[in-house]
Amino acid sequence: MSIRLALYQPDIAQNAGTLARLGTCLGLELHIIEPAGFPVGDAGFRRAGMDYLDRATIRRHASFDAFEAWRLAAQARLLLATTRGAVPYVAFRFAAGDVLLLGRESAGVPEPVHAAADARLLIPLAAGTRSLNVAIAGAMIAGEALRQLGGFPAGAAA
Repeated sequence: MSIRLALYQPDIAQNAGTLARLGTCLGLELHIIEPAGFPVGDAGFRRAGMDYLDRATIRRHASFDAFEAWRLAAQARLLLATTRGAVPYVAFRFAAGDVLLLGRESAGVPEPVHAAADARLLIPLAAGTRSLNVAIAGAMIAGEALRQLGGFPAGAAA
């Protein structure tokens, strides 16, 4: 088992579609925690996900509480990507089954979600910059997790 991606109430359909495509290409589940700021069938979501959406493994959760019930039953660690993170993602030891949670583009995640996280991961940025696009951040951290776990798809160098 690899890691999983999760989006907390995503605002931008194109970012969610991009992450669904990433998940398909790298063999990762994508979990969408509702409410999303767009219909999941939105044209921007479909355009960014392209023809990969038919092959994507997407699980939708009606709320963070519903997601948490699933996660706790799955015994998966919750890793929050956040600008308020304490651990640089390249220094973190990933484990199979981890869930990488990405916050809303407009607001991140609320304090109760921060509190639920088992780890808060940071992407170190250049001075004077605030944050990366959520899809870029997700791809960077997922790539490192897969490198550590030897979880890239068959035939790829890890």
